[in-house]
Amino acid sequence: MLDDRARLLLKALVERYIADGQPLGSRTLSQASGLDLSPATIRNVMSDLEGMGLIVSPHTSSGRIPTPKGYRLFVDTMLTAQSGPFVHTAGLSGVRLEPDQPQKVLSNAAHMLSNLSQFVGVVMAPRRTSVFRHIEFLRLSERRFLVIIVSPDGDVQNRVIFTEADYTQSQLIEAANFLNSHYAGLGMEEVRERLQREVEALRSEIAILMHAAVKASSEAIESQDEVVVAGERNLLAVSDFSADLGNLRKLFDLFEQKAQLMRLLDVSSRAEGVRIYIGGESQVIPYHELSVVTAPYEVDGKVVGTLGVIGPMRMPYEKMIQIVDITSKLVSTALSHSK
Repeated sequence: MLDDRARLLLKALVERYIADGQPLGSRTLSQASGLDLSPATIRNVMSDLEGMGLIVSPHTSSGRIPTPKGYRLFVDTMLTAQSGPFVHTAGLSGVRLEPDQPQKVLSNAAHMLSNLSQFVGVVMAPRRTSVFRHIEFLRLSERRFLVIIVSPDGDVQNRVIFTEADYTQSQLIEAANFLNSHYAGLGMEEVRERLQREVEALRSEIAILMHAAVKASSEAIESQDEVVVAGERNLLAVSDFSADLGNLRKLFDLFEQKAQLMRLLDVSSRAEGVRIYIGGESQVIPYHELSVVTAPYEVDGKVVGTLGVIGPMRMPYEKMIQIVDITSKLVSTALSHSK
């Protein structure tokens, strides 16, 4: 347990280090904290904080910086996230994500998170079912056709297919009408199985077209990104990362593979409100230089996914909490009205 003096000094040290990125000595900390204490007293308190594992002296510097444990105590007990000033200065007041195709909403949200935080924005898409609400065909050229698939939540996916035979536009309309009237709302696997049994009554060339369309539709729906990532290049400007190319390479691999991100965001979606993972403590993303701030988003009151910001441990947590919290509400509103 920390006494009030130690808490104030730790809070001042973390806030000043987040702002400046420089280790703090006793004289600087005395000025930052506003406490009327002698340098010797501050050095004693800093020694105690170091003994508790809350701060550390990097390399040979006489100054101190927070440890992941110090950041955690700061975030859990010393933050008072408030709305108002930040929302106004960031230009978020009155901002909306327009109800549009859900995938576009998620992509816009990832870029919004990245732009506001100047770090990396990530959004986990809702779990997808390969169900279609409507399908259309458009002839592009000889034996080359565009399949347009509309999912139940309004997402639109396009796939180009090539066929051995050519089809007229009237044949394409006939095939689309059959699929829409008999199979809309069913999963693609079920559609595929029923087509095997039921299309014998149709002309064989139409049956072949529909099989090709269902295969392309299934691939289109299943291939959509489950995690949308934006702003990876922002990390190049973060001094905590840019000095170590090996670390940067690992971070970019993380964003490229996305599997670890999926696990972290999946875990976060089961929690209420904003969650903060500091310095690898999530055990899902084992990078001690990273912190992740996440929040779930909803559609019609039901949690369907998670979004967040990934950046250095030395991030302004109060600001990140507000960015993530507000964006999750904007996404929830947009998706709930996009149907």
